[in-house]
Amino acid sequence: MHLFLQNSKINPRTDITITGSKSESNRLLLLKALFENLEIQNVSNSDDSQYMLKALSTESTTVDIHHAGTAMRFLTAYFATLEGNTTLLTGSQRMQERPIKILVEALRELGADIEYANKEGYPPLKITGKQLLKDEVRMKANVSSQYISALLLMATKLKNGLELHLEGKITSVPYIKMTLSLLEQIGVETSFEGQTIKVQPYLEAAPKTLTVESDWSSASYFYSIIALSPLGTQVSLSTYKKDSLQGDAVLKDIYRQMGVETSFEASRIILKKTTNTLPPLIDIDLANAPDIAQTIVVSCLGLQIQCHITGLHTLKIKETDRLEALKSEIFKFGTDLNITNDSLSLLDPKPLMSGATVETYNDHRMAMAFAPLALLTSFSINEAEVVSKSFPDFWENLSELGFNISES
Repeated sequence: MHLFLQNSKINPRTDITITGSKSESNRLLLLKALFENLEIQNVSNSDDSQYMLKALSTESTTVDIHHAGTAMRFLTAYFATLEGNTTLLTGSQRMQERPIKILVEALRELGADIEYANKEGYPPLKITGKQLLKDEVRMKANVSSQYISALLLMATKLKNGLELHLEGKITSVPYIKMTLSLLEQIGVETSFEGQTIKVQPYLEAAPKTLTVESDWSSASYFYSIIALSPLGTQVSLSTYKKDSLQGDAVLKDIYRQMGVETSFEASRIILKKTTNTLPPLIDIDLANAPDIAQTIVVSCLGLQIQCHITGLHTLKIKETDRLEALKSEIFKFGTDLNITNDSLSLLDPKPLMSGATVETYNDHRMAMAFAPLALLTSFSINEAEVVSKSFPDFWENLSELGFNISES
C-alpha cells in the first residue's frame, strides 16, 4: 500500500483509543500459556501479539512468527521447556538475520536442547522441549532485554527457579522491571539486586484478571503530532496509567521540551501544545526506551531544532538497521543525519523539502514516525500497511484526526 499524505490540519480536540501494549500483551500471553487461571483484558491487536497467540495455541511442529521479534525470543525459551515437543521456530527473512545466539547459549547452559536449522547463531531453531534442571546462568546484558525477559518468564516453571547473573551494562531496564512486575502481580517472588535477578519457582497461579495498559510507544506518534501543531491543539488517548510499567512513558518528560504538556484524567492522557518556545538542542539518552528514537528525531526535524540521542545500540538489530534507515529517509527531506553505532545527531535541520517518498524497510516505526510531518509538507510512504505489526488502526486514527491521506 502506497499512501500519499498532503499538507494536513488536525482537528483541535479528538479522542483516540489505543490498543493494549504489545510488550505487556506478549508477556501476559506467555504467562497465560503457563498458568491457565489467568485472564487478560485489552490485549494488543498488533500482528506481533496475534502471531504470539497463534504460536501458543498451535499444534503444528513448525511455528512461523514472521517479523515478531519479541515472540521469537519468548517462544524460544517457552518451547525449550515444553517436554516431549519438538518445534521448528522460524520467521521472515529479516528475522533470520537477527541474532539469537546469546539466548540460545544461556538456555543450553540450563540444559535446553536447541539446534540451529540453518545459520549458526540465527533462526530458524529446532527446539526439543525437556525439563531443565539447572537453576543458575550468566548472560550478557547489553544486547537485548528481551533475552533476559524470555529467561525470567520461563523461570517460573523451573524446579528450583532461576538465578540470572547479568554481565556488562544492562540495556532497557524498564522492560526487565515490567517482566518482574507482571510476575509479581500473579504471585511469583522475584528480586533484582545489582547484576543478579532471582525468580522463584511457581506451580500454579490463583485465578486473576489482568488488564493490559495501552501502548506508550504508540502514543509517541500523537506526541509528535501535537508538537508539530499550533498552540492549543490537544488530543485525548486511552487507556493509560500514571504508574506505568512501560519505559516509553518517559515521552511525557521528553515532549515537554517540545511544548507538549501531559495531564491524566481517569484512564486517559490529554496531550496539549502549550508553548512554541523551544530549546536549541534536545540531548537525551534512550538506552531505556530506544523504540521512541525514530519519533523524536523526526519531531525535531519538523520543529527544526537540533537533537543528539545516545543509547541506541539495539536499533541496528531491529526490523531493519534503524539508524541507517533514518539517515537515508531524513536526507530525502533535505537534512543530513549523523549516526554512529549507538547514537544519532541532527545538527543542522533544514526547512522540509516536499515530495519525498519514505521507504519503510518492513519496519512499522519508520512509517509511523514520519507520518506527523504531513502537518508541514506533502510526501508519500511506501508499504504503509507495515503499521499492522504494532498499530493496525494507525491510519484510521490519523484520518479521524483530520490528516489528508489517499492511497495510490
